Amino acid sequence: MTNMARRWMLLLLALTIACSGAVFTRDISEALGTGFKPASANPPPGPDRYTFISVQYTAYEWYLATWKDQVPLCSLITDHEGMPLPGEVYRDCGETIYEKWIVQKPCMATNKRTCTGFYISPVRNYPAEKEVPAELEPAAAWVSLEGCEPVLSTSTNICEIAPTLVITGQEPLPGESIIRIEGTYDGASFNCDGTDTCKFEIPSTDEDGAKVEFWAFSSYGDSSLIYSAMVRVQKVDEGDPDQLYWYADVISTQWTGEAVATCSGAWKVFPPIGGAPTWLTTPKLSEELSSDIPYTYLAANLIQQGVVDASSCADGGLAPGGGANQCGLELARPAVTEWQNQFDDLILTTAEQTSVPARLLKNLFARESQFWPGNYQGMDDAGLGQLTEDGADTTLFWNSSFYEQFCPFVLSEETCGNGYIHIQEEERLQLRRALVGSVNATCENCPLRIDLPQANYSVGVFAHTMIANCEQAGQVIENYTGQTAGEVASYENLWKFTLVNYNAGGGCLAEALTYALGSELELTWENVSPFLVGACSGAVDYVNDISQ
Repeated sequence: MTNMARRWMLLLLALTIACSGAVFTRDISEALGTGFKPASANPPPGPDRYTFISVQYTAYEWYLATWKDQVPLCSLITDHEGMPLPGEVYRDCGETIYEKWIVQKPCMATNKRTCTGFYISPVRNYPAEKEVPAELEPAAAWVSLEGCEPVLSTSTNICEIAPTLVITGQEPLPGESIIRIEGTYDGASFNCDGTDTCKFEIPSTDEDGAKVEFWAFSSYGDSSLIYSAMVRVQKVDEGDPDQLYWYADVISTQWTGEAVATCSGAWKVFPPIGGAPTWLTTPKLSEELSSDIPYTYLAANLIQQGVVDASSCADGGLAPGGGANQCGLELARPAVTEWQNQFDDLILTTAEQTSVPARLLKNLFARESQFWPGNYQGMDDAGLGQLTEDGADTTLFWNSSFYEQFCPFVLSEETCGNGYIHIQEEERLQLRRALVGSVNATCENCPLRIDLPQANYSVGVFAHTMIANCEQAGQVIENYTGQTAGEVASYENLWKFTLVNYNAGGGCLAEALTYALGSELELTWENVSPFLVGACSGAVDYVNDISQ
């Protein structure tokens, strides 16, 4: 038997054991013919690439001497202004002198020669050059699909032929290249030698999908990090050969296709096969977000700001409690319809950029503010999504990428670099209030007393706020179950739990989960929502309104 034949037999045996009878199809056989073989037993070394670069700097020379003799005992060279640091004294003067110097008392005598111990005195400074280590950009690997088309509205991919998984290595260093791709698919090892791309047809999986780990080796002598992905493939056979197709979904930080459904990665869960329910989708056109709902609070604001003349109605078209009466609502109906749809283009663009479902965002704004982006009746809630300081705290703490973008507008970059949790409480308060202010479009000197450009800006803020809440909700679930969110709840239920977190807070979510788990109930909305009681009870109608 030839070496190549042995490799084929070993790989087929490994796949048979790992996949319980499932075998890779034609494309993987083609990969075998180009060097596809079992991966090596040893783990990849990972990135290991450093170099030294020359930098110009100012060197500062000091000497350390005894007070009694004033004779220099050692010379210190530093690369910064100010006194030498303790570590530099230890480095240049040795352990014996350091241990005496670090504990000595200050010399307060007029005649310094009567003091014991040491002093440090500057000598000179001069331009110098030194070599410092620098980390080079490592190799990477990315995952994509062939034979599939993304369906934006459902956050999935539809494939007319069995989908092909493509793993592509990337080498950023000039003169170097990717020489091998290795990994495991559902426990079975693979190795594409002598190439920077590895392709194989993906067999159908169950609803939970299959785990893929992959990495790339470089001619530099190291490898990329070990990356992971979850891959789900479902074959749809409607009995007609012309109607045969596949749904394919990939969750990975290295995914290069259309953005997957937001929070799937954080929760480690796939959306429902074939796509999410309508309220968790993003349409192709903004016109599909259009609505014609008679919002009484919005109508009242348009009447009060003179957009609608309701002087012919009783009480000027206004009802007690801040809404419009029936007469005022009828007169305001055209303006209400126009106003509630003016943000649709921006909502769609934001959804495409952040992968937060567009219909979720629109439903959220409808429930929170009826699209009137100021303060609600003088309360602290502000903007289209009615953000509070507590909500801003959630956003800044749980959405680190948004914090890094927003913080430098308020605080210095140096302060922001410490991270939200490590800055002073006064600085966190300043950030929270700035974030709430950024979504509050109330403006005394603007037409209709609304700053529409600021309202438009706030749409993106609320999308990032929703991402923060899905991260926190996922962590709450993991804390109380000991499992990832996706292991104990479905994609749609996790979004409903996220809305609880957004509306009522993590404490309400945690309490309801605790009672449901204590009753040994599955974590579905139907099982958890009855435990939202007392001050948390309002979240039930809130979630139901948004998810309908």
